[in-house]
Amino acid sequence: MIDLHMHSIFSDGELIPAELARRAEVAGCRVIAITDHADRSNLDFIIPRIVRACESINRFGTIRAVPGIELTHLHPQEISSLAAESRELGALIVVVHGETVAEPVMPGTNQAALKADIDILAHPGLITGEDAALAAERSVLLEISARKGHSLTNGHVAQQARKYGAGLVLNTDSHAPGDLIGRAYARIVAGGAGLTDPEIDAMFQNAQRLIDTIGGAV
Repeated sequence: MIDLHMHSIFSDGELIPAELARRAEVAGCRVIAITDHADRSNLDFIIPRIVRACESINRFGTIRAVPGIELTHLHPQEISSLAAESRELGALIVVVHGETVAEPVMPGTNQAALKADIDILAHPGLITGEDAALAAERSVLLEISARKGHSLTNGHVAQQARKYGAGLVLNTDSHAPGDLIGRAYARIVAGGAGLTDPEIDAMFQNAQRLIDTIGGAV
C-alpha cells in the first residue's frame, strides 16, 4: 500500500511522524507521505520538520516516508504561490485540500489547485467535468478517499475520472491510528466507489509512478 495523504502532530494528527510511520508499516504500507495541513501561517514551520523526520525514518526504517504538505482552506488565488513555496521548502508531494462536501471549502479551489504545481487534489467532492478534464491534461491525480465524510463523493469522482481520463489515487487522509489501512481494504474502498479491478490496479500504479518520479530524492 502506498498512502500519500496523512497527518501527524504538526497539524491535526494524533501521532508524531516516527510512530505514524511505524503504525502505517504494521498496517501494510510500504510508502507514506506525511502531508500536514498548512496555509501561509505555518508552511515554513511544518515542512522542514517533516523533511527532517522523513530523513530519520528512511535512514533506520523499512518503510519509505516522503515529505509533503496539504494546502488547506486557502483562498484560490493563494494556491499557486504557496505550492511553489512548498516545493522550495522541500515538499516532494504537494496536496491541495479539495472541495469536499464535508467542509465549507471555498468554490474555485479545485480549479485553482489544478492549475498550480501540485501532485494530488484531495477529496475533490462534486468535481466538474471541466475540472476533471483539467486534471487529466495536467496529470494531477484525483483522490479516492478512505476517510469518513470525504468518501461520500468517491463514486462521483471515479465516474468523472473515467469519463475525462483523469488519474486516480487512493489515500486514507489518516489522522489517527484507526484510520490506517492496508491494500486489501483499499481495494474494498475503491470497489465501493464503482471502480473495476483493472481500474483499481491502474490507480495503485499511479501512486507507484508518482513515487518513481521522486527517485532517490528521499
